[in-house]
Amino acid sequence: MRKLKLDELNRPSIAEFQEQQKLPVVIVLDSVRSLHNVGSAFRTADGFAVEAIYLCGITAQPPHREIEKTALGATQSITWKYFEESKQAVEQLKKDGYTLVAIEQAENSLSLLDFEPAKQVKYAFVFGNEVNGVSDEVMQMADFCLEIPQFGTKHSFNIVISTGIVLWDFFSKFSKSGH
Repeated sequence: MRKLKLDELNRPSIAEFQEQQKLPVVIVLDSVRSLHNVGSAFRTADGFAVEAIYLCGITAQPPHREIEKTALGATQSITWKYFEESKQAVEQLKKDGYTLVAIEQAENSLSLLDFEPAKQVKYAFVFGNEVNGVSDEVMQMADFCLEIPQFGTKHSFNIVISTGIVLWDFFSKFSKSGH
């Protein structure tokens, strides 16, 4: 077995990427404080070809050297918008017809294992601050809450790990359902 070389990966150019069909998902970063987490979220979003990332509150915005360290150029391919308040982003997404999903441990949350993406529905997945999680205000505005099953002592994943898990789960279920 041999690893593929970079020129064998058939990566689209940024222009081609921007024209290709996207996963019907917007990632919302609700006051994420780590610039490395922001950059990694961009890179993960690029990997799954999501529609956009909405950066809210204290979440840093490109261009920034610390974001680029982990984004590896994905800030150029992924559409993004900044909102001073997460509430503004959520209101815009709801107005645009997105189903708002908080990724959080909460009462009446739905296990990611039981989540089945609905056909013809656009989703906005909200990932919260590394310490405080999704803000209470956004939790009240969410259509529902998804919880990633966890079995260890920490009951906490890094935001980027959570982003990857949720996007992979969504992608695999979305792809299998013939979307």
